[in-house]
Amino acid sequence: MLPEILGDIIQRVELTEDRWPIRKNVVSCACVCKRWRDVTQGIVKSPLQSGKITFPSSLKQPGPRDSPLQCFIKRNKKNSTFYLYLGFTPTVMDRGKFLLAARRYRRGAHTEYIISLDADDLSQGSNAYVGKLSSDFLGTKFTIYDSQPPYIGAKPSSSRSSRRFASKQISPQVPAGNFEIGQVSYKFNLLKSRGPRRMLCNLRCPGTKQTSDEEPQKDDSEMQAPTATSESMVLRNKAPRWHEPLQCWCLNFHGRVTVASVKNFQLVAAVDPSQPGGKGDEEIVLLQFGKVGDDMFTMDYRQPLSAFQAFAICLTSFGTKLACE
Repeated sequence: MLPEILGDIIQRVELTEDRWPIRKNVVSCACVCKRWRDVTQGIVKSPLQSGKITFPSSLKQPGPRDSPLQCFIKRNKKNSTFYLYLGFTPTVMDRGKFLLAARRYRRGAHTEYIISLDADDLSQGSNAYVGKLSSDFLGTKFTIYDSQPPYIGAKPSSSRSSRRFASKQISPQVPAGNFEIGQVSYKFNLLKSRGPRRMLCNLRCPGTKQTSDEEPQKDDSEMQAPTATSESMVLRNKAPRWHEPLQCWCLNFHGRVTVASVKNFQLVAAVDPSQPGGKGDEEIVLLQFGKVGDDMFTMDYRQPLSAFQAFAICLTSFGTKLACE
């Protein structure tokens, strides 16, 4: 088979939007010979390089650098379930590629969100379980847990996680567990002043080292393996400005948010006072989330965040937090 024909086949598989492509088809093409492998690697890339989400492993890889991936979240209030989709266009959100689902559970005074690859199987014992989000009893602090170790040697936060990944999961060869990868906290507002929310995120982000044109590209199996170290990053919500004529707090979502809500937010990198000149950029929005309908919300994210991390952060905004409204 000519490499041009193989390239067209792989391109069609990679562009599949309505479902996850069958991984074995791509792997089979890449295993035939070195020439076919080079063609496959040149097309199937990580979201950081291609700006696309092709395989489940892409959900835990950093998003693109130059422009955000535009997603949306559908909420089902009846069963406290949330569905993340990759949008096809910036304006039409009635259909998209399903990415992740989450369901809210009450654990006494605490709240948990179980995140899964399967929209119909949302439990921590599921083969599609990818992580969870857990709140404190006030609902002002959330901890994000990954089912995979974020780096080599990471210890699980719970001893109840000795299961193995099944074939549906992101990395079948890595033992399952609950590994803490970040925290999201909201400023406690006991007096309930009518100012905007204030939130702070401490995250362990996936590696974002770039591959130059001269360096050999890693295949997808290498991309999904946990790195020896991962970067820690602090994000905070971008402060809105008071709009005097409208008598409200405003943020510029560039048309992606159409309904005013206390849940709407934009996250930017916080300035690090320990670094010379600080480290952060208030102009680059790394994650924005906002309401566009009764049960429809947009979610746009970029490097260094992954789709899984961005979804978990957005889920914190759905909790009933009387102390931080």
